[in-house]
Amino acid sequence: MDRRHGTEGKYGIAGGQLVSKESERNLNIARDLCQRRKPNEAVPYIMKALEDPHNLDAAIELAFVAPTPKDCVQVLEEAARRGKKILLEEWLGPKAFDDDGEFVGNYWALLETRPYMRVLQAIARMTFETGQYTKSTKTQIEMLRLCPGDNLAVRKNLGSALIRDGRYADALYFAQAWLHDVFVTAPVRGGTLFKEPSKDTLSDEQEAKFSTYCCGELIHTAALASFKLFGDCEQSRQYLRIASKANPHILLRILGKIRRPDEINRLPRTINGPEDAHDYLWLSQDLWMEDSVWEWANNNPDARQVILKNCSRPGCRVREADIAQFKRCSACHLVSYCDPQCQRAHWSEHKKACKEHQAIKAATKAFSLGKPVAKDAIIMAATDFTPNGIVTTVPKRKKT
Repeated sequence: MDRRHGTEGKYGIAGGQLVSKESERNLNIARDLCQRRKPNEAVPYIMKALEDPHNLDAAIELAFVAPTPKDCVQVLEEAARRGKKILLEEWLGPKAFDDDGEFVGNYWALLETRPYMRVLQAIARMTFETGQYTKSTKTQIEMLRLCPGDNLAVRKNLGSALIRDGRYADALYFAQAWLHDVFVTAPVRGGTLFKEPSKDTLSDEQEAKFSTYCCGELIHTAALASFKLFGDCEQSRQYLRIASKANPHILLRILGKIRRPDEINRLPRTINGPEDAHDYLWLSQDLWMEDSVWEWANNNPDARQVILKNCSRPGCRVREADIAQFKRCSACHLVSYCDPQCQRAHWSEHKKACKEHQAIKAATKAFSLGKPVAKDAIIMAATDFTPNGIVTTVPKRKKT
């Protein structure tokens, strides 16, 4: 969640305790310029924001306009050292990072720690992008140690980094820890107390539950890691079957051999929607395109049956013969048709739902960027839970 939509949006960065209002104002201007793809215009505001050494978020913005990835990582690592020093010396005290202290395990609930956690998140992302997978996994594991509740969704990325680092057993254990515990609470240390993964399969009841709702990225991690460890076994097939139902957008692109995304999708998202699929594929699609992995997935009849689509026009009984054969509605991507004639025939019925979906996406995008939404847009709210209560932010409406 954008910090401007939660507690920090109301009280200021780190609850308004560490960063001056002038520094935050300059940072917000810089962020808006970067979102509009005007990084050169943003740099002077970033430098003004950095006059307050406590503004770690400004360092993140500076890192992502740095000329090279190496420069970016250097800026972020320096910000992490500075942030750690601030927490140790100015705010939380000498046990700020000790497992037996009062803070580790609750970092996101402490507003003062959030800028530091965002720096770690940026390091994890940039080191992954530059192929430094060992450093990326180490950073993500530290984030889960500090905040096992995982408010920054590390669990969606760590499995892919572990697999790229050749740690298949750890990736499978991590996915299993979250899949089994997520309906109750977050696993201990965010699932990073690595042990031997289970070779067992899920019960029919568990499979049905996970197929209805589980994190698509995690179940795909489980399927891929299980296959890498144990080959084409009942466990890997079961995980793949569940994955095809949890987020079919992922396997659709893999088996359809659709090109891997070039960058992360920064748009707002629904759970297991196409945006989540986009980001997972950016992380891992090439791993699935290895010949042995792709053939294994493509030859799984249960997964293929989920991915193959029926024509969305009522009364049409045509079903895809090949993955991604039908064309989707280009506006909403919610429906697919066997030919243009069926699409035209269904438009009068589909039009209302299509327009509503586009309006929701437009309003959600505007809200995520901190911009006003249309007067007749749906009501949205971002809720941020803290020990002192709940802060809810609703979108601003356009003036009439």
